[in-house]
Amino acid sequence: MKNYDHRKIEKKWQGAWEKGKIYEAKTGIKGKTFYGLIEFPYPSGAGLHVGHIRSNTAMDIITRKRRMEGYNVLYPIGWDAFGLPTENYAIKMGIDPAKVTKTNTDIFRKQLKSVGFGFDWSREIDTTDPAYVKWTQWIFLQMYKKGLAYKARTTINWCTSCKIGLANEEVVGGECERCGGKVVKREKEQWMLAITKYADRLDKDLDKVNYLEKIKIQQRNWIGKSEGSEIEFSFCPCAIENIPNLKKIKVFTTRADTIFGATYVVLAPEHELINDIKSRITNWKEVETYIKQVKDKPDMERTAEDKVKTGVELKGVKALNPATNEEIPIWIADYVLSTYGTGAIMAVPQHDERDRDFATKFNLPIIDKPLVDAKEITDKVHGKIVTKYKLRDWVFSRQRYWGEPIPIIHCDKCGYVPVPEKDLPVVLPKVKSYTPTDNGESPLAIISKWVNTTCPKC
Repeated sequence: MKNYDHRKIEKKWQGAWEKGKIYEAKTGIKGKTFYGLIEFPYPSGAGLHVGHIRSNTAMDIITRKRRMEGYNVLYPIGWDAFGLPTENYAIKMGIDPAKVTKTNTDIFRKQLKSVGFGFDWSREIDTTDPAYVKWTQWIFLQMYKKGLAYKARTTINWCTSCKIGLANEEVVGGECERCGGKVVKREKEQWMLAITKYADRLDKDLDKVNYLEKIKIQQRNWIGKSEGSEIEFSFCPCAIENIPNLKKIKVFTTRADTIFGATYVVLAPEHELINDIKSRITNWKEVETYIKQVKDKPDMERTAEDKVKTGVELKGVKALNPATNEEIPIWIADYVLSTYGTGAIMAVPQHDERDRDFATKFNLPIIDKPLVDAKEITDKVHGKIVTKYKLRDWVFSRQRYWGEPIPIIHCDKCGYVPVPEKDLPVVLPKVKSYTPTDNGESPLAIISKWVNTTCPKC
């Protein structure tokens, strides 16, 4: 076998397989069908890496087995060519992203074919192809019409290196998962996808899929479904006289049965009530300094289990425990998030580890009180049973150049107006620089001929 020329032999048979179209899915025929899909690669480097081979091989084994069992198998391939990986590579190499995409996909295609994967190359797609972009934009318009895509001014995770907004899932240890850059909080107007409308369905439907149990647990933790009670804590009247229309502190708890052991209340540093009672807080400078210190911290860093607890008491104001009518202090702390629950908690250090760590550090009371029926006490203090989720709507970033344009026109008179479907796709213009501005604006923002257009409505 020392004279076996594997390159020659493999090239011969791969050519025969391609000519014979043995991996193409057949249309219009009856019988068993199977659809195998792997994540399409980003053509953002000079070639494949071992991760591509690993994931493709696993699905290739499955699809080959199905073919041998008589299934009509569709195993497609394509290129996830828009986005940061390709754009960053293009900027690094000083090349037009479109040229990078063409060059790299040619290399990737040749390498994948040489390995011998059983892809149906007749169905190859490229996400930058205008024919493909048309349908991604069409889908976006359908989501917009149904209220599933919307624009909102919100506090987002901001990568100081990539200069784009990130979803919570894209932040790891306070850093951008793509580039490792520092992530801070920034308020920006962003397009959002309303995945929270599907939170309960996402959770329940995990029972219908054949995932590993550990994967299901990860997914459920990400969705973060919590059933509990919303209970209102009043401010102590003596401190808030003459503040008109002041709302009560609404807390969310999964342990209403422990309310008799609540010895303090904690607000998220961003909570709107803080500004409402600002004039009654006697240590405002200390409070303001703390708020500034924590405002840029990513949520994952703030809620890390091993994080040292920090916080500041709002001196001069107190809350009333609705179950006991006793006065309890009000604190702000970064381990409470404005984006989860109500942005406020009742702290029960006897029954919650984080509350106990906080109480121990700041010498707050830890009392052991008997548990009560959660529903009964919720009704008694005029609260309500609710379901909350950690899941947040997805930030649909568009601070960069290399991505399909949002097919929405902003008209001063009509507001946001969808591009007529007959005018799709909206394609990218040529630009001299692909780098976003320091304030996060896309390089497209300075191309007046492209930005300024006519409203199809008025």
